[in-house]
Amino acid sequence: MLRILTFSTLFPSSLRPGHGIFVETRLRELVSSGKVEARVVAPVPWFFSTHPRFGEYARMARIPRREHHNGFDVQHPRYFLPPKVGMNMSPFTLALGARPAIQTLLDEGYDFDVIDAHYYYPDGVAAALLARHFNKPFTVTARGSDINLIAGHAIPRRLMGWASKHASASIGVSAALTETMQQMGMSGCSLQTMPNGVDLSRFQIQAQSAVRALLGWPEAPTLLSVGNLVENKGHDIAIKALVDLPLFRLVIAGEGQQRSALESLVHQTHMSSRVQFLGRVGQDELAKCYSAADILVLPSSREGWPNVLMESLACGTPVVATGVGGIPEIVTSNDAGRLLPQRTAACVVAAVADLWEHLPSRAAVRLTTQHCDWQRTTDAQIALFNKIANEQTKVAHA
Repeated sequence: MLRILTFSTLFPSSLRPGHGIFVETRLRELVSSGKVEARVVAPVPWFFSTHPRFGEYARMARIPRREHHNGFDVQHPRYFLPPKVGMNMSPFTLALGARPAIQTLLDEGYDFDVIDAHYYYPDGVAAALLARHFNKPFTVTARGSDINLIAGHAIPRRLMGWASKHASASIGVSAALTETMQQMGMSGCSLQTMPNGVDLSRFQIQAQSAVRALLGWPEAPTLLSVGNLVENKGHDIAIKALVDLPLFRLVIAGEGQQRSALESLVHQTHMSSRVQFLGRVGQDELAKCYSAADILVLPSSREGWPNVLMESLACGTPVVATGVGGIPEIVTSNDAGRLLPQRTAACVVAAVADLWEHLPSRAAVRLTTQHCDWQRTTDAQIALFNKIANEQTKVAHA
């Protein structure tokens, strides 16, 4: 059986169950194949206090050093992330902080075949350093903003380029992301595209009226906006669009630093009676929200492969989204929804109005995800990790 070490700062914990859930989901599907065993090292930044007044930093400080979370053995070593210079230093402090945890696994007899890293910076660069130290091969999966945003900084871009030259494979979650990585100079022979799948058993069509009653939503046309409350997700654009969509209400699922600014915008636009903030929502509750809504709105400025689109479509709810990153690879027909020509409230209004006028059946929407379960990605990972392990064995016996 293959043994992998999943390494990423993006992985859930008991105190942050939604943090990096897409990495956990992909790993769970991989392990459920019965062909792979996994351990997880998911470092968190060191912070000096667990006092609640320090908010999110204190919550990270309370994360256990080691725990069994959703069936996985997860270690959360600490690493130093100094202010201002942290971006350039973080791969090195991340690798140093993780080394004892990885050594513990080896001492316990878990001699893994490959390091499976997620997010190219700083995680992928740290994985390259750790792979060199422990003499192990490694892969890195790019997720979106690591390539589309962080790579715009000179030092991280240079370090990512260095790491890619030593990686057994660099993986993009969309063809668009993989193309960008190639344009950065990452080796074409080691580049692969492995889109995220969707859990079609969890995310499925539910009777709209019934789930609205369960959630306490009124029987009214409803837009849903899902994601962290940060600028690039465009929740503010969805709120502004609501002004010219008088039939609709808007439900926003997510938490983040823009919460107060968005609430102020709702007040300024006199939309308080038509906008509902849910805060952080778990996966099962989110499945109900997709089915209760009529249209999902995602006016993002950048994306890798947004899982929320796949989840919404699987629940039979069409989408309106910006045509960035991997989104055009998901929204490929009118049954799936509409792509925004520009990231503006006016374009959201026009797209929602057109989609509402020609609303497809929920069964037709779900049909757009029929080939999007996790099996193809799981098969691709198993083939890749087997190839890497076999090559490593040949080198060891040469």
